[in-house]
Amino acid sequence: MQPLADKMRPTSLDDYVGQQHILQAGKPLYEAIKASRLHSMIFWGASGTGKTTLARIIAAESNAVFMPISAVLAGVKDIRLAIAEAKRLQQQEQRQTLLFVDEVHRFNKAQQDAFLPHVEDGTVFFLGATTENPSFALNNALLSRARIYVLNPLAADDLLMLIDRVLTDTDKGLGKFKIIIADEIKQQFVDAADGDARRLLNFLEIAVELAQAYECQEITAEIADKILTDGVRRFDAQGEEFYNQISALHKSVRGSSPDAALYWFCRMIDGGCDQQYLARRIVRIASEDIGNADPRALEICINAWQAQERLGSPEGELALAQAVLYLASAPKSNAVYKAYNDAMAYVKQGQSEPVPNHLRNAPTKLMKGLGYGKAYRYAHNEAEAYAAGENYFPDGMVAPSFYEPVSRGLEIKIAEKLKHLRELDKIAEK
Repeated sequence: MQPLADKMRPTSLDDYVGQQHILQAGKPLYEAIKASRLHSMIFWGASGTGKTTLARIIAAESNAVFMPISAVLAGVKDIRLAIAEAKRLQQQEQRQTLLFVDEVHRFNKAQQDAFLPHVEDGTVFFLGATTENPSFALNNALLSRARIYVLNPLAADDLLMLIDRVLTDTDKGLGKFKIIIADEIKQQFVDAADGDARRLLNFLEIAVELAQAYECQEITAEIADKILTDGVRRFDAQGEEFYNQISALHKSVRGSSPDAALYWFCRMIDGGCDQQYLARRIVRIASEDIGNADPRALEICINAWQAQERLGSPEGELALAQAVLYLASAPKSNAVYKAYNDAMAYVKQGQSEPVPNHLRNAPTKLMKGLGYGKAYRYAHNEAEAYAAGENYFPDGMVAPSFYEPVSRGLEIKIAEKLKHLRELDKIAEK
């Protein structure tokens, strides 16, 4: 039986729901469609945002042949067959071809390159659909020949409109069943769909089937609960949304917003993110954005990681949440992060200078005879346990300065201590 989502697929721009940011009058794509001016393009958006439907509408509005290929199932042979058919249509029927490649990011570089000459000579207009960031998933050569359009998750108002349309359409929709649904139940379906029109229609179709099985004309709270329990939010374990959310979590911690940090943390947990990955990132944040302004932050994060490993889910999630809230509330310093990056860059661009003799250990007579360890000053035997004026860099190297504590948290005291030691160095050099 044909799914409801296919039955309700719009065939014109007037029936298409959502994406007003690119389909309003005056917008380049809208005007191009209305004028039947085809061009190669990439649709980038999550599942259920209408990429395939819009591609079909564009082909119909332009009187072009819609030729779909799935990158999941197709190979180079299928591409060649499609191109051959497009050439035949162009030469014998004077028809343009819109070659629609779904999940185009699944094609490797060679497969993507196979389209290029046929796009350039006008054999086909290329339209690729992807859920992945085109910047990372597609070849630059292909990107340079296509315009990218971002399709957003459908807004709540769009999904509510879709519910009403489905329940009143007696031809392709569910109107013939005369099912009613309260506004608060509609909102539950909208929330569970999470911007995905296909998911919403699947929910509605099952809900109506259940209502019929119960011999009632209403989608009740009980029916909705059966269908929507354990719904999965929009989250891709390695895709664009994954990196967007971990970035939002990191930036919320850095911005000292505990509530926002906890929100993004819970979004990722709710979406099924690997908790080991989250624990590693949280530990990294402790050193990158808090550092020595509050050294306890790293300890708390390591402890949270260990607790998560020992307890598992869901008990271990609370320890990670505690660490996230501590990080977001702690004084911030990127001094360690900057010092490490600067020192690493300095080392990479320099030569491998030998360790000065006075800093080398001398466990053998030979090594002592070579001067290893000679004139080394044991700091504990000096005033304040500090060998003022001592050099710990390679001989002849101008001492670089990497670590600059900030005036927050414990680093205030660290800065004062280091300033005092530098003054002792200056006195010793006189």
